[in-house]
Amino acid sequence: MKILVLNCGSSSVKYKLIDTSSDAVLAEGGAEKIGLADGFLKYKKADGSKAIIELGQTDHNGAVKAILNLLSDPVEGCIKNYAEIDAVGHRVVHGAEKFSQSVLITDEVKDMIKQCYDLAPLHNPANMTGIDAITALMPEVPQVAVFDTAFHQTMPAKSFMYALPYKYYTEDGVRRYGFHGTSHRYVSQRVCEFLGISPVGQKIITCHIGNGGSITAVVDGKSVDTSMGLTPTEGLMMGTRVGDVDPGALVYLMLKHNLSATELQKIINKESGMLGTSEISSDMREIEAAVDAKNPRACLGLDMYEQRITKYIGAYAAEMGGVDIIVFTGGVGENQCSLRSNVCAPLAFMGVEIDMEVNKVRGEEKVISTPASKVKVVVIPTDEELMIARDTEAIVKK
Repeated sequence: MKILVLNCGSSSVKYKLIDTSSDAVLAEGGAEKIGLADGFLKYKKADGSKAIIELGQTDHNGAVKAILNLLSDPVEGCIKNYAEIDAVGHRVVHGAEKFSQSVLITDEVKDMIKQCYDLAPLHNPANMTGIDAITALMPEVPQVAVFDTAFHQTMPAKSFMYALPYKYYTEDGVRRYGFHGTSHRYVSQRVCEFLGISPVGQKIITCHIGNGGSITAVVDGKSVDTSMGLTPTEGLMMGTRVGDVDPGALVYLMLKHNLSATELQKIINKESGMLGTSEISSDMREIEAAVDAKNPRACLGLDMYEQRITKYIGAYAAEMGGVDIIVFTGGVGENQCSLRSNVCAPLAFMGVEIDMEVNKVRGEEKVISTPASKVKVVVIPTDEELMIARDTEAIVKK
């Protein structure tokens, strides 16, 4: 089947067209600056080079239509017409407790996604614009929603509950939901395929480390705990997100500086993390360059960033009663070999031993631990779009 995978943000639409018979990516790219006068569509040509089409000021419908027109363009396209697209899979960030797996999109499902708007006000409405655009342009094509939170619905209550008055859970749905679930599900499955073992009986810690980052404990192929919470702000120190912080500190800052909730939300999501600590950048490549130049704030930021990852791995190993496999994925996890070795060095007490030469790998599947290591440490590049395409195919075929 030819599956179009869409990931719609507030001002962007990323896409991949995947042939699930071979897992081949037929086309990929994305529209950016949607709603602005200088909006554009960036895509990868057949020869691997990149090209840009100016869109001007357009909405999500216009952006999706431009993507469909490009896919079916006689020169640049890879299909003859829209009818060659068998189904569309959408990334939807928040499914709350309503969705524990991917689903065929119906009017009822749309209503349930909208009921989650207040839990993900920046994401779910944007995801819905993509669904509505496809409905308007290709009303007959089946659509599937794949939720970031679904994989984590197997967590026990002791992992997802907060120690707040219980009424805030029953009345307002305040609990840990976790995110990056499609990535954690993909790499926890793929590492077992790569190693030639069954997920059953395995204790796996998956580390999705990028500008946003999260860690998940996986037992028998199921998520039992994860670092992100009600929102993607909790957990690890990230590019611009604060991660774990004393809530009393936030109340203190609100009172001291007369901050509104909106102002505080901007601080903890957009101005904190590596950017806030270093005051240099949220981009790890720029931080590495600053560390090489002995910038003390960059060094502090990187030390904090790596320490939090180590701390979560250690905590989840204790929670699971051991760990068999540690997986690194995401833009930073797949490509920054120094981070992987620094994170794993304090785990030597658990028998973790990294092969420093093999660890120089970037962006490819590789066991980077030594044969003597008691825990296998593996790099597995994530492929959320492929996971979405596979879910979409399975659901549509039903």
